[in-house]
Amino acid sequence: MLTWLADVRQRLPDTRLALPPGSDAPGLLAAGADLSPARLEEAYSRGIFPWYADGQPVLWWSPDPRMVLPVAAFRVSHSLRKTLKRFIASPSCEVRVDSAFERVIAACADTPRAGQDGTWIQPELRAAYSAWHRSGAVHSFETWIDGALVGGLYGVNLGRMFFGESMFAHATDASKIALAALVAFCRAHGIALIDCQQRTDHLASFGAREVARAAFEAHLAHAVPQRAPGRWTYDVRDWAHLLGSGPDPASSDRP
Repeated sequence: MLTWLADVRQRLPDTRLALPPGSDAPGLLAAGADLSPARLEEAYSRGIFPWYADGQPVLWWSPDPRMVLPVAAFRVSHSLRKTLKRFIASPSCEVRVDSAFERVIAACADTPRAGQDGTWIQPELRAAYSAWHRSGAVHSFETWIDGALVGGLYGVNLGRMFFGESMFAHATDASKIALAALVAFCRAHGIALIDCQQRTDHLASFGAREVARAAFEAHLAHAVPQRAPGRWTYDVRDWAHLLGSGPDPASSDRP
């Protein structure tokens, strides 16, 4: 039975109560409540996320299995490697972190998920993640070419865990570059897993795979309480963790 959260003080239910695979809405756990940073932190720390359409109440999900991207397993194809090396070498190209978060989430809201006609990022969700971004928990990785924002992604960081939310591209490979930069950052800062929520063939092509919800929650229990990276900035030395070249990032004095 679906849990209705009528009181903002009411905690989200046990994830084992989510609707099972094969049901009309597999992974659906609860409905209602607020989108405050405190509520979102409670949800994400337990592997629960909001996802709902216009006209619906806030719906909370905990799918089983769960799609995740182990950053050690990220696949850099020959063509992507060439693209990244050209991008890094060009003075007109750069990755930025958190320089245009509002523009990134707006662009993601204008990019429907595969198989959907409209956006899943409702105005209330945009406001909620923007508020959480201002408190330091939500970050954007951005691809810039000739001073223009051409692609990017955003997601949530708790401890040593990153939860990917959405990405967009207005130029060829722009979102792939942002994803690769995120993976390089995660490798440099001891973040082993990126949550992808639900399966897509696009993410699977990069090495993402499905794991049992219990295994995902066990990873969260270990990763979330750890100290989060001290600084969210782009550092070209992080690419060495992905491309295996350039200065040794271990020599960096970053926290």
